[in-house]
Amino acid sequence: MKKTIPAIVITLVLAFLYAPILILMLYSFTDATQIGAIRGFSLHNYVTLFTTPELRDMIAGTLILTFCSAVVATILGTAGAIGAFYSGKRMSTYINTVNEVPVVNADVVTGFSICILLVVVLGVSKDTYIPLLVGHVTLCAPFVFLSVMPKLKQMDPSIYEAALDLGATPATALKAIVIPQIASGIVSGFALAVTLSLDDYFIATYTKPATFDTISTYVVNATKGSQTTIKTALWALSTVIFLIVVLVVTMSNLRTSYRERKGGAGV
Repeated sequence: MKKTIPAIVITLVLAFLYAPILILMLYSFTDATQIGAIRGFSLHNYVTLFTTPELRDMIAGTLILTFCSAVVATILGTAGAIGAFYSGKRMSTYINTVNEVPVVNADVVTGFSICILLVVVLGVSKDTYIPLLVGHVTLCAPFVFLSVMPKLKQMDPSIYEAALDLGATPATALKAIVIPQIASGIVSGFALAVTLSLDDYFIATYTKPATFDTISTYVVNATKGSQTTIKTALWALSTVIFLIVVLVVTMSNLRTSYRERKGGAGV
């Protein structure tokens, strides 16, 4: 019983998490127009996804936005974490506290505030994409900060100080010593920034140009429309995104496992 009950609980949790996704994946390979009776096998959803200009442009625009915002957020979040780590105790506490505000704040509040500040107060046009980019960077940078900070705390600070004592400039020591030590945290922060940017809906709704849609805003608007072909093509899009995530996570875990075995064999 001690082994059976935990196994049942884990099975139920996994079924609750993955059953809806698996059902969606199943229907993406059929010609069904709604979730219900399974019809014949078909790839028309994937053909529609990759041949419809509207969908291609939406996906390409979202990926460009995601990459740009993730890069900027990674730079700012990493710089902020390093600055907070090497600051005095009072300043470090202040920076950590300020960083936590966007994390716990509701996305709708963040998006609306950025819209008021940039568009209404500063007069920045939404058509410039600046409010949208700023909104996504504001959303992602604090999480990059949180990903990098633990790696800095695990690092031996004497290595950096030794590099300075040996004549290295702070910039050289940062590049040669600190960055390699926290590289895994930076990569994790970048991956998290990509995920958050792809997933965001509320901030994009308030800050995006009227003629531009991200994947999240497009999906929400499409579910309210009557274009059945577009709706079912989004099942294929969800499947593609899920499979890419599974592939990336699996490769990352295999790489980590390989490096651990290699390190253990070296010892």
